[in-house]
This record gives sequence, C-alpha cells and structure tokens, in this order.
Amino acid sequence: MFTTCEQFLAIWQSEREATQHLFDALTDHSLAQAVAADHRTIGRLAWHIAQTIPEMIGHTGLVIDGPGEHEPVPTSAKVIADGYRTAAASLETQITAHWTDDTLAEVDDMYGERWSRGRTLDVLLLHQVHHRGQLTVLMRQAGLPVVGVYGPSREDWTQMGMQPPAI
Repeated sequence: MFTTCEQFLAIWQSEREATQHLFDALTDHSLAQAVAADHRTIGRLAWHIAQTIPEMIGHTGLVIDGPGEHEPVPTSAKVIADGYRTAAASLETQITAHWTDDTLAEVDDMYGERWSRGRTLDVLLLHQVHHRGQLTVLMRQAGLPVVGVYGPSREDWTQMGMQPPAI
C-alpha cells in the first residue's frame, strides 16, 4: 500500500511507460487475437486496462480523463494506445494537483469494500501489471514483438547481440 504520493508516482511513471510501449506495438489486425473464442481479445484487454484508470479512480472522487467505462472497444490500436496515454497522464496530473500524503489514508467505498486511497492505487497498479502479463502472451500469439518489461524479451536479447536463454 502506498503511503506517499511521491512513492506512487515514481513507480507509476515507470509502469505507465512499460504499458505504453506494449500498447504502441499493437496493430489494428492484432486486436482480434484471443487465447480462445470465449476469452478477451487483445483489443478488449488493452481497452479494459485503459478504461480502468478513470473508472477505478473515479470512486475516490478524482475525475480522470480517458476512456469511459462503457465505451466500446475501438478497432484502432492507435485509439487504444492514445486512450491509455491520456488516462495515465491524467492520473498523474490529478493526484499531483488534488492529493497529499494524508489523502492516501482516506477511505472510499470500492466495489463493496472499504479501501484507503493508498490501497486503491496499489490495486490499480497490480491490476494493470496482471493484465499486462496476459497481454504479452496474446501479443506473442499474434506474432507481435514483445518489449521486455522486467527483463529482456526474446527480441531484446537478439537486439543486444546475445543469445536468448535456452528454452
């Protein structure tokens, strides 16, 4: 759980950049890729990540620019990437403008539970990381290059002139 805004923003900035790199690698054609017919597609998963920022943080009273909770999944990868970019930047702006470290101890009704705002930021971040992991698997299945997030991807090893680890 976050106890300072600075602590969250430092981590959010690097996590936002990692997610944005993946979103920027999506193609319109790749958006239909799913692991199975009854599962989320790349487009739906990426859009869900973007939509969750304004939706979840909206429960705390902050108004975040970005895709609305009920907006349909775009058919354009650029629209999804731009929607995420807008929401992620707006979150930083709104926290900086309206919250203090003391604000993180305030409690809000979150999905039938009571969460401190510091906990809400933690859940938002973990939610994004969870779905970003799913997204990388789908990207690999769709034949897209995968950008390493917490370490080099197979493509990154090659670009560094090194052999990827044995499978």
